[in-house]
Amino acid sequence: MTTPSGNLILDDEYMTVRSISVSDMDNNVYLLTSKTTGQQVLIDAADNAPAIREFISTSADEDFTGDGAAAGLSAIFTTHGHWDHIRALKEIAEEFDVATFAGDDDLQAIEEQENFTVDTGVNGTEIFHFEDFSLETISLVGHTPGSIALVLRDIDEMHPTLIFTGDSLFPGGVGKTNSPEDFESLFEDVKTKIFDEFDDDTVVLPGHGNCTTLGADRGNLSEWKKRGW
Repeated sequence: MTTPSGNLILDDEYMTVRSISVSDMDNNVYLLTSKTTGQQVLIDAADNAPAIREFISTSADEDFTGDGAAAGLSAIFTTHGHWDHIRALKEIAEEFDVATFAGDDDLQAIEEQENFTVDTGVNGTEIFHFEDFSLETISLVGHTPGSIALVLRDIDEMHPTLIFTGDSLFPGGVGKTNSPEDFESLFEDVKTKIFDEFDDDTVVLPGHGNCTTLGADRGNLSEWKKRGW
């Protein structure tokens, strides 16, 4: 069980990245915090709004080092529209009055399940700039039509690049797909947009369970393709 302030994944001069696990499905909720302003970005408001609320507050108290009041939560990104990743989205987004983002082709699924309209759809080509960090989007089609990953690059050699992959990439394989065509799409996107673009030290932070690195799985890509999952 994680503490209210979560597991500390990254702590450098400018920012922190923390995570908590919620629900019996071990969903990972990630929080990025600027140390200088206290601006925060949440990735996947999966479930248990009270725990997420405490996570946001406690992390701000521990990680904000600037003067005055912390800027607080400013955005929520949703990696994909499956129900287990969006159960607290409406409550947290409305309580904190923040901007929300998700893949274009998952917007309808989110609205139908949660009666909540995401503010902005993304297509995997955007870069969003926040205080002390930026997030790039990558489209990974297959687990859902609108699945995205979010990239926090190492721009100053202070930390490895982090990729928040939702349910599209895990230690040991890509995420679940419902047809050979969906698997082929997801596998090719993961291979060409992630493994071919980033080095072995890149950290993969999935939607459930433990993290991994690209180097730990790079040699297994041919096996994944052959087995079809």
